[in-house]
Amino acid sequence: MRRIVEKSMLGNAWTVLDDNIDGKIATDTQTLIENILKKRGIEGDEKVEKFLHPSIKNYMPDPFVLKDMERAINVIADSICNGEKIAIYGDYDVDGITSTAVLVKYLKAINVDVSSHLPTREGEGYGLNIPAIEQIIESGVKLMITVDCGISGVKEVAFAKEHGLKVVITDHHIPDRVLPDADAVVNPKREDDTSGLTYLAGVGVAFFTLVALNRELRNRHFLKEEINLMDYVDFVALGTVCDTMPLIELNRAFVASGLKVLNKKQNVGLKVLIETIKTNKKQCNVTAYDIGFGIGPRLNAAGRLDSAVPALNLLLADNESEAYGLVQILNDMNQQRINQQEVVMREAIEQSQQYIKAGKKSLFVCGDNWHGGVMGIIAGRLKEKNHIPTCVATKKDGIINGSGRSVNNVDLGKIIHEALSLGILSEGGGHAAAAGFTLSADKEQEFRDFFEKSVNEQLNGEMPQPEIYVDMEMDARGATLDLVENLSQLAPFGQGNQEPVFVLYGATLKYATQMGTDHVRGTLTTSLGVLDFVGFNLIKTPIYDFLLDDANNNRPIKILCKIKENEYNNHKKTQLVLEDIADE
Repeated sequence: MRRIVEKSMLGNAWTVLDDNIDGKIATDTQTLIENILKKRGIEGDEKVEKFLHPSIKNYMPDPFVLKDMERAINVIADSICNGEKIAIYGDYDVDGITSTAVLVKYLKAINVDVSSHLPTREGEGYGLNIPAIEQIIESGVKLMITVDCGISGVKEVAFAKEHGLKVVITDHHIPDRVLPDADAVVNPKREDDTSGLTYLAGVGVAFFTLVALNRELRNRHFLKEEINLMDYVDFVALGTVCDTMPLIELNRAFVASGLKVLNKKQNVGLKVLIETIKTNKKQCNVTAYDIGFGIGPRLNAAGRLDSAVPALNLLLADNESEAYGLVQILNDMNQQRINQQEVVMREAIEQSQQYIKAGKKSLFVCGDNWHGGVMGIIAGRLKEKNHIPTCVATKKDGIINGSGRSVNNVDLGKIIHEALSLGILSEGGGHAAAAGFTLSADKEQEFRDFFEKSVNEQLNGEMPQPEIYVDMEMDARGATLDLVENLSQLAPFGQGNQEPVFVLYGATLKYATQMGTDHVRGTLTTSLGVLDFVGFNLIKTPIYDFLLDDANNNRPIKILCKIKENEYNNHKKTQLVLEDIADE
C-alpha cells in the first residue's frame, strides 16, 4: 500500500496498492484495465475471463455442499408430495422479502398450498416470534420454512416443534453457539459448514434451497413441467445488492445474471416499478446502482414504515393494474420515509456533537419515539459523515431498538454477537458492516460503554482515519470514452467490487459553478483538452469553497474521481465525477 495524499480537502487519505505499476504513464485503455484487475487480485487468463464474464454455471457448486441441505430438502419434498400446507417465514427488508418471494413463487407454480409471513418492524421486530407461529399453526400449516431469519430462534423453534410444526431454517446470519432444534438448519455461517459460501445473502441461501428442491422433485417425478429457475435470479440480485453483500464470485454472477433478467422486464411488478423510476428511455437498462438507490429503497420503505407485504405482493403480482396500485403505495411510503428521516437526522446530528468533540471512536445516539424504520439509513449517513462505527436507536416503552453501520477494520456483527452473549442485548444480529439490535432501556449506558470499548479494542486504540482506496493513478489523457466503455466490463459494482476510482494528474481548474441546491459542475484544463466534471453533495465543504473561488482558476490540482460517459443532444463525451481534491 502506498499513501498518495495524507490529507485531502475533505480530510481523507488517498491510498493506492503499490505494485510497481506506474499508472501515471499508463494511458492506453488495455493497460489501465489490466492494472485495475491486477490490483484487485485478478490475474491470469482464467481468472480474468471468469471475472469479466461471470456466469452462475461457472461459479455455483452443487447446492448439497451446504450443511444440512439434504435433510432440509427431504423434509420439504416429503411435505410437498404429501400435500401439506407450507408457510414461508421471512423478514421485512429487501433480502427477506425477495427470499420469501423466491420460494412462494416457486411453490405456487407447482400448485403447493403455501402462505407467507413477514413480521412488522415496529410490532413484531426481527426474527421469529411465538404469536406469529401460533397463527401459522392455527391456519393448518404443517411445515414452516424460514428465510433470512431463524438462526437465533431457539425458543421459538422449540415452541413450534412442541406443537407439531416441522421447521426448516435457511439463513445467513451469524449463529449462536446453540443452534435451534429444527428439522434442518441451512446456514453457510454454521461452524460445521465447509461450503465456503459465507458471503451469500439470505436470498442466495434460499435460491440454493430452490435449486436443490427442484432437483429432488424432478427425481421424484413430481413436476408436471420444467420450471426455469433463471427466472428467479432477478430476486436474488435484488436481495444481494440491497443487503450489501460482497459482489464477488457467485454473488457477482447472481447480480450480473439477475440484471439481465430484470432488463427483460418479465416480472410484471418490477417492470412497472422500473418504469416509474427510469423515465429516461435512453437510460432504460437497470444497473446495480438502480437496485441500491432506486428499486431497493422503495421495496424497503414498506417494511420500514408498516408492513412489507405490499413489496412482496408487487414481486408476485401477475397483472399491471394491481402492480401500478402497489407501486403507488410504495412510492408514497418512500416519500413518508424520506420526510421522517429528515426530522430524525437533524436530531441525531445534534446529539452526535458531544461524541465527536470528546474524540470517541464510536457513536451511539438514541431518541424517544424515533421511527425505527429509518435507523439504519441514518446510521449509515452518520458513519459516512464522522468516519466512525455508528449505532442509531429509538427508545419506546422501556425498550431500545436500533441499527448500526461500521467502517473498515471494525466487525460490528461480532460486537453485537458478543453483547448478546453477555446479556447486554436481548436480541441482535448482523454482519461486519451492518447490524440490528434490541436492549432494555436500563442497559443503555452499559451498551454504550461496551460498544466504545469493543471498537477501541478492534482498532488497537487508534482513531479510524477516513481513507479512500485508489485503483489507478493516471494522466488525464487516459480519460477517454474508450476507457469508459471498457470500465463497464468490470460491472456490476457494489460492496466488494467498487466502481474504479482514479487519481488524475495534469489538471488545472478552469471554471466552476453551483448546480442545483447541493452540487457543483465545471471544467478542467488537462493534457487531453477540456474535461467536464460534476460533484455531488459538495455544498458547505472545503471543495465547494475552493472551486468557486476565482483565485484558484488555473491552479494545478490532483483530482480523485470516477470516469463516466455523459450524453447531451446525442453527443457523447467523458465526464468526471469529482470525489475529492488535493493540491498538485
